[in-house]
Amino acid sequence: MSEDGFHVHGPHDHELEHAGAHGAQDSFAGRIAVTTAILATLGALFAYEGGATQAGAMLDKNGAAISKTEASDQWNYYQAKSGKQNLAELGAVLAPPDKAEQFRKDIERYKSEKADIQKKAEELDAESKRWDVSSEAQMHVHHRWAQATTAMQVAIALSAIALLTRKTWLQYGVYGLAAIGSALGIAAMLHA
Repeated sequence: MSEDGFHVHGPHDHELEHAGAHGAQDSFAGRIAVTTAILATLGALFAYEGGATQAGAMLDKNGAAISKTEASDQWNYYQAKSGKQNLAELGAVLAPPDKAEQFRKDIERYKSEKADIQKKAEELDAESKRWDVSSEAQMHVHHRWAQATTAMQVAIALSAIALLTRKTWLQYGVYGLAAIGSALGIAAMLHA
């Protein structure tokens, strides 16, 4: 109030006067605002987890590719040793008897080396498969997080429509979508 008895109201005060008594609040708008804030928070958490699981899946897929490449290198090495063994077998047949013994020793050495190489290649193939399985599992969880995030985003959009139209049935739709999004988030958390 000024010295002359005039009181200037701000826009907010003016709206409160027209809405009813000073301090009265719109409970519908308040509920929608709180719901939207909660949904936005959950949606952000779900989006973060979705990104983290997607990154983990990509790292696992990269691990699978590296192991597969290393296995391929081992199988190529195995084939090179097989070629040398085949040449040694041919040499043992064609060489004079005094040189044939060295070829037979080479054949046995190549067989032994090939067994070790084969074992390592098979281990790398198995490792690659484990990486692939882990990547697929993480992508499944990522999809759950993405579904949960999408449900929350749609619920937030629906809450804006509910606030503008002041339709209570839309508010229940917001709660329903939020429940679906929360259920999907729980499923993702449980790796289901």
